[in-house]
Amino acid sequence: MHESRASASQLLSQARDALVGAPKEGLGEERDSRWRGRRIVRVGDAWHLGVLLVTDTHALATAEVLRAADPGRRGYTAESARDRAERRALALRGGFDEGAVAHVGWTVVDVDAVDAGGSSGPLSTIDGVASVRWSTAGGWMPLEAYLRERIALLQG
Repeated sequence: MHESRASASQLLSQARDALVGAPKEGLGEERDSRWRGRRIVRVGDAWHLGVLLVTDTHALATAEVLRAADPGRRGYTAESARDRAERRALALRGGFDEGAVAHVGWTVVDVDAVDAGGSSGPLSTIDGVASVRWSTAGGWMPLEAYLRERIALLQG
């Protein structure tokens, strides 16, 4: 099957149209204030498509994914488990509902740069085809096929 030469911005626009009504997840940012302390607050929402988060206006590269939760009183065998529990509690403290997903540390993808033949975040134009690196160890995949697959999984 031959992939089209549609630009990244065209493909993302088509994806947004296809995703209308699909569930979104929360975008969070870490905040620290004298009065409210450290917390992760909701700053928007997006469709989670693997290495991409797609909002109504932007494409973002995913980073940390948390599920807001009370850390409770547990014993931890690893310091990393304790740190992760604290991060989940920061999302709960910031206003995310218990069990809600919070994406933190995401970065905006410069889709115009990709359309111009360059790269930004996990997107790049390779041999004239908008492509995505779906993992740090993985290779490049045409963005059109990636979005089609991820949208089908989300709409399940």
